Amino acid sequence: MELNIDENILKAYGYNFEAVALHQIGSGHINRTYLLSTHSDEKYILQNINTQVFKDPFTIANNIKLVEDYLKSNFPDYLFPAPIAALNGELMFQYQNEYWRLLPFVKNTIAFDTLSDTKQAYEASKQFGKLSRLLNNFDTSTLKPTIPSFHDLGWRYEQFTFALSKSTNELKERANHEIQTALHHHFIIDYYYSYEHNRDFPNRVMHHDTKISNVLLKEENFEGVCVIDLDTLMPGKFISDLGDMMRTYLCAFSENETDLNKIKIRLDYFKATIKGYLSEMKGSLTETEKGLILFSGKYIVYMQALRFLTDYLSGNTYYPISYSLQNLDRAKNQFKLLNELFENEKILQGIIEECL
Repeated sequence: MELNIDENILKAYGYNFEAVALHQIGSGHINRTYLLSTHSDEKYILQNINTQVFKDPFTIANNIKLVEDYLKSNFPDYLFPAPIAALNGELMFQYQNEYWRLLPFVKNTIAFDTLSDTKQAYEASKQFGKLSRLLNNFDTSTLKPTIPSFHDLGWRYEQFTFALSKSTNELKERANHEIQTALHHHFIIDYYYSYEHNRDFPNRVMHHDTKISNVLLKEENFEGVCVIDLDTLMPGKFISDLGDMMRTYLCAFSENETDLNKIKIRLDYFKATIKGYLSEMKGSLTETEKGLILFSGKYIVYMQALRFLTDYLSGNTYYPISYSLQNLDRAKNQFKLLNELFENEKILQGIIEECL
């Protein structure tokens, strides 16, 4: 495989091609990631930042540094795999309009692309909850958005209605059922707005991308070790993290599954996720937040359905696809998952009350 890395990037961290071995790793679609191994068996993660997604990579570096300094001062034993400074002291090395960083490699750990055990769901949600708990008193106003409006459902709805107004009749006809479903669920946005400025619904430091592959677990017993992929560490509501866990942990199949009969909520995974998260965050969540736990899943799933539908109506310009209707199929998938949250509301709310 052609690695396409200039030696000056290695030299920025005190290495050269003779001193290291490089292998491309990771399943992420955003950044290019490499395992860097030295001859003395030290390992690091070398990563190239995607500037199409992250317009200002130094905002990422600054946010992570502020959080790292806070954690070092207040919770020095917490494992927070922040970038290692280059020889010039910078946490992000810029070379020929590309941005690179070096990260520590955490030994004897594993990251999964899919969940196969409720313990993995429990341990992952516990780790994201732990990070939120430790940052409970952090001043979120010091952080800047790395992707502006990333989880702003109102803005995502505006994008959808704009795409709808510009789309072709053919695309609109094919997606008519999903368009009507999207319009019908606008009440989710209204419900969110009724709480948005409530003092009991604070901004927190959120990870914003809590899929299972962004948690490291011990290889031997799947115990949680730490959270990784901190690019979207920025201010947000607790629903961003917990809602994204519900979206990605509860169903056995991803958004690419086209058999909608398979899109069901695994109640044992739901319980494990809520239990793990609340094992850390129960004492930090406000009463308002506790009342919005199930809503967090509806919010994020609806938003993702809108994003897929918007991309389909726009001619598939954002998400990579392998066939022309894939984003429409993904939207159908997410609307089915959203429906499952509503259909099972009493059972799910009962599990939440039990965990609280």
